[in-house]
Amino acid sequence: MKTTKILSLASVALCAALLAGCDTPQSRINSSPQIFARLTPDQQALVKNGQIAVGFDMDAVRLALGDPTRVVIRTDAGGQHQVWHYTTYADYQGVVIYGGYYHRWRGWGGPYFYGGVPYYNGYPAVVHDQIKVEFDDSNRVKSVEQEKP
Repeated sequence: MKTTKILSLASVALCAALLAGCDTPQSRINSSPQIFARLTPDQQALVKNGQIAVGFDMDAVRLALGDPTRVVIRTDAGGQHQVWHYTTYADYQGVVIYGGYYHRWRGWGGPYFYGGVPYYNGYPAVVHDQIKVEFDDSNRVKSVEQEKP
């Protein structure tokens, strides 16, 4: 009886710790209040909802969306620009398995990588950009591509 109670309390504590560690716009705002304070009221409202707009700087994008899954450098006639990719992975039926920077680990029976290719339950995962953000020369958002829900 005592062991069951201890296990129950430990389970509740573990769940609470996992939920508290979730990376959300509000948790990022709380950890960087000075960046949030310098945004306009319209920008602050977007960031609180996990959204961005053309003209945002890199810090504002990080507050709203978190760290990108991957970053590439795009070179064109105008110079070099960073492109941030926020990637999701889906199973072969299109069901999203996971997405985001903080999901790049091997979980219990979950996704794993073989030779750089993500697999899930023995099938190659479909990789696609949920959001792609391109920055201009001054490191401000130049364009945003977002998957239609």
